[in-house]
Order: sequence, then structure tokens, then C-alpha cells
Amino acid sequence: MADQFSRTEMLLGEAAMKRLAASRVAVFGVGGVGGYVVEALARSGIGALDIIDNDTVSLTNLNRQIIATHDTIGKLKTDAAEERIKLISPECKVTKHTVFYTPETAGDFDFALYDYVVDAIDNVTGKISLAIQAEKAGTPIISSMGAGNKLDPSAFEVADIYETSVCPLARVMRYELRKRGVKGLKTVYSKEKPIVPDYKDPDGKRVPGSAAFVPSAAGLIIAGEVIKDLIKYSP
Repeated sequence: MADQFSRTEMLLGEAAMKRLAASRVAVFGVGGVGGYVVEALARSGIGALDIIDNDTVSLTNLNRQIIATHDTIGKLKTDAAEERIKLISPECKVTKHTVFYTPETAGDFDFALYDYVVDAIDNVTGKISLAIQAEKAGTPIISSMGAGNKLDPSAFEVADIYETSVCPLARVMRYELRKRGVKGLKTVYSKEKPIVPDYKDPDGKRVPGSAAFVPSAAGLIIAGEVIKDLIKYSP
């Protein structure tokens, strides 16, 4: 009998779908990249999702974040994401953490509970902490590098952090993780040289530009890697 995951099961098989239904994935950051990760995981039959973000949906999120609509402006991103997950996959167990992940809040999370961790935050100290905590727990993790200020969605690659190049964020992460003895970190990154918009906010800070089709591409690639790793997919 057909169900909402029938078309996916045709490709992955029944055993894989059972594995996905039994899996718990934590997605740190549900913005431009993370929102699409959550979307694809929910549509793929993941049984439990932890979503971590302390931001609210704003008007400027409308151009690239799948949870952002005029109806969700002002809502917590975790609330908006949960509502969308439940509309797609009502049986999915959602755990919300409305918190800004930092090394100081790392103790709020037991990484051993997760079958996979997705790092879609843009704070370097938080990203470093996620890599360290996941490695300590033996939990697989994939980390998104920079998607802002870029226009080529076809330029993304999947590689270990120590095999990356060009991406400024990846360069910082390589340096910091090497200092801390982290053995490796699966990443999605782009060698496209970022554009630097000539724009600053009222406080004089540079704000990255973004497009609908770049962070979404990164998010969908990440979701695909999570699914394939969880089911131990081999072509």
C-alpha cells in the first residue's frame, strides 16, 4: 500500500526506511541552510528531529529561508520549523531547543543520544564546539561552511575539513580544529570566491548577501549525506 514515503522506499528499500524512522538527528541552526536540511530529512522519513536555534523569523529571511513566510515573521524559528515538520511528517518526534549554541551551552546537549549531528550555524566558536562534542561522543557530524556572498550552487563539494581550500570559513576551521586535535570533520563547502557587497548595517558591520538558490543547495546536499550515511548507502 502506498504511503507518503513510498517513492523514497523504491530507491532505498524497506530496511533503510526502517533505519531512518528509528533515527534521531540534531540540526543546529534552522536558517538558510539548516531549514532545508530539516525539510529534506522530514520528507525522507527521519523519525526524530532536534532543532536548535534561538532566532526569530525576520523580513530579510524571506529571500532564502524555507521556514520564512509573511505568516511566520516574528515567530521563533524553532516554532516555525516544528509547524512545518508536523505538516509534512506528523509522526516525526520534534524536540525544540530555543537556545544559541555556544561552548557554554554545550552541556545542555547529550550528543550520544543522536544518530547524526548537522552543524548549520554561522558562529565559529559554536562550530568548533560542535565538532569537538560530536567527536567525543562518537556521533557522526557534517558541517556547513560559508554559503553567504555566493551565487554558484553547483560549486559545493563534500570533503573532510582538512581537504578543503579557498573557503575563508573552512580555512579558519582547519586551523582551529587542528590546534585542538580534532581528527576530521565532514563538510559541505564551496571553492567559489565570495563576493563582498559594499553594504554595512547601521552599526557599521558588514552584512553578507544571500540568494535563494545557494544556501538551499548546501542544505539539500547535507541532508542527502546524512540520509546516505545513516543507511550506509553504497552505490
